[in-house]
Amino acid sequence: MVKKETRTPEFLALNPAGQVPLAVLPGGQPLAQSNAIMLYLAEGSDLIPSDARERALMFQWLFWEQYSHETAIAVLRFHKHYLKKPDIDPALHGRCESVLTLMNNHLRERRYFVGTRLSLADIALVAYTRYAHEAGLDLKKWPSVRTWVSRVETD
Repeated sequence: MVKKETRTPEFLALNPAGQVPLAVLPGGQPLAQSNAIMLYLAEGSDLIPSDARERALMFQWLFWEQYSHETAIAVLRFHKHYLKKPDIDPALHGRCESVLTLMNNHLRERRYFVGTRLSLADIALVAYTRYAHEAGLDLKKWPSVRTWVSRVETD
């Protein structure tokens, strides 16, 4: 993105939105959006709960990750770590703290976001959470999240 490689004619032919991630599936078919790619790759696996309610909860967390979590933590990380911006809207930091507090509260009495085992909800949420330090966020403030990150990384 920083090098504008997602704006080349070749990339835009695969993904007119010019966004990453992008997977090229067998046969050359493109598939964009991280959660769509994860769902495709995990089809038929234990990462997608078979119970209808648990599956719906997994989707709930996947949607929340894209709408609330990624738009806070990933954005702050990108500005601080990659763009090295010294001045960032303080409201963004507050949104990150709110997101991590919500996650911490949810995980206080749970090992995983949905049910009793690892699901795509955990995989989607751990992706940026594990790099929160690059956004200037110390997970020591959210001990349940920190423990969960370690658990997911070793599962």
